[in-house]
Amino acid sequence: MKPFILAVLALLAAGCSRPALHSQESYVFGTRVEVLVWGEPEDRARAAAAEVLREFDRYHRTYHAWQPSEMTALNDALAAGRPHEVTPEFAGYLREAQEVAAKGEYLFDPGVGRLIELWGFHDDTFKPQLPDAAKLAELIGARPSIASLKVDGTKVSRGDTPSGAVALDFGGYLKGVALDRAVAIFREHGIANALVNIGGNVMALGSKGGTPWRVGIQHPRAATPLATLELRDGEAIGTSGDYQRYFELDGRRYCHLIDPRTGWPSTGTQAVTVLIPPGFGDNRAGMWSDVASKPLFIAGADWRRLADKLGMTQVLRVAADGGIELTDAMRARVKLESTP
Repeated sequence: MKPFILAVLALLAAGCSRPALHSQESYVFGTRVEVLVWGEPEDRARAAAAEVLREFDRYHRTYHAWQPSEMTALNDALAAGRPHEVTPEFAGYLREAQEVAAKGEYLFDPGVGRLIELWGFHDDTFKPQLPDAAKLAELIGARPSIASLKVDGTKVSRGDTPSGAVALDFGGYLKGVALDRAVAIFREHGIANALVNIGGNVMALGSKGGTPWRVGIQHPRAATPLATLELRDGEAIGTSGDYQRYFELDGRRYCHLIDPRTGWPSTGTQAVTVLIPPGFGDNRAGMWSDVASKPLFIAGADWRRLADKLGMTQVLRVAADGGIELTDAMRARVKLESTP
């Protein structure tokens, strides 16, 4: 659900008879995933990267929002009003998702899966049509939110929200969780230099032969980078934009980033990129790189206040009119390559 942040890898292996870069790719979470390992023997790098990709596939299958999974089993139980037992891992993610949603004033809310589905974004293709007005009004009136869920150990039940209104969707959270898990796997394998790109969520370990990993931030209205920057060890970067999962109708763009306050796709922003420092949020830089861009995107013109509240000091925003806004700390890190 995120735009690609393109790893700028030209010249990495130029002039080398035995390239030190190992690369593996996959298609997970509905997007292209790239895992790079620098400076390790081929067999060691391949084993670590393969384990990372297997774990990504497990996350994808376990927490898929609309194909049969542990997530859909919970959503079915919530719709029927039944308590449901989940794994300790799932329960932990639910509690964390509740916590980060609250910190972002519920502008990012994994409990609005029914709204996302109603708008047609629980599919690989998007039809240019508006949802049924009566169903939309009913859902908006129910005010679904992950806050209404009760997580008691591993038992999950719904609160007072009307039946069928709350459904979980970990898009905008799970890719960040996967980045943090990838870091843990690499460390278990003794890998010190790697880069993981999950369709725009990128996390860096170490460097590539003493040179920082260099990445590009996608232009929201062109097939070129808007900006580039060098990622330091342990940093993660994530972008939310209106230009990959969207449809157009009567000259208006409707993206998958739903504003929980209105039940409609957010329209005040083209893209938001956040750069998360190493160790942020109790060593959850990956998770926050995925989560934080969502409420800042939906906040629109109020993004700076919310960024301050979340402790996000490195933010780049492209407003609806194409204007570029940056925090001072982000301005010091990026090189703008083009303007909308």
